[in-house]
Amino acid sequence: MGDSQHVSEQSLAASLSGVETTPLALDLLYNEVDKLYHAYARGCGLSDCAYWMLYDIERAGGELPLARLTESWSYSKQTINSALKVLQERGLIALTFMEGSRKSKLAAFTEEGRTFSAERIVPAIRAEERAFSSLTEQERSLLVQLVRRYIDALEQQILACTPEACVPT
Repeated sequence: MGDSQHVSEQSLAASLSGVETTPLALDLLYNEVDKLYHAYARGCGLSDCAYWMLYDIERAGGELPLARLTESWSYSKQTINSALKVLQERGLIALTFMEGSRKSKLAAFTEEGRTFSAERIVPAIRAEERAFSSLTEQERSLLVQLVRRYIDALEQQILACTPEACVPT
């Protein structure tokens, strides 16, 4: 192991000494992140779900199949459809059938939606990018890897202890 990597690991270990290392501590951190996004969405005049729908549409370049929106989030289809209806009523998105389909729909920004996204959604995306970039490349990689491992392990443990009636089909 090189000296710079060893020093980096030592400084990381020192910065983590005294940090609570329980599932509750992690849950509370996730809740803090949720609160930040909730407050931001409210400041934009949006529900959390509507914010995340616009976020996904922005990340996709301005349009996205509804099937992708419903797959990406843990919101119910009813909640997503309600949020999309509100966004459509506000003139921020248009819902159209995908080319050649009578069933599959596409959510796309209207001109007003593009402007709204540029003023409200894009600045939040840039803030995320700046915050993530405040970590070193090694820290970013480690964070993503560890969260993925935790989610995979948690999924296994939840499925192992969940009564059959509670397991999603």
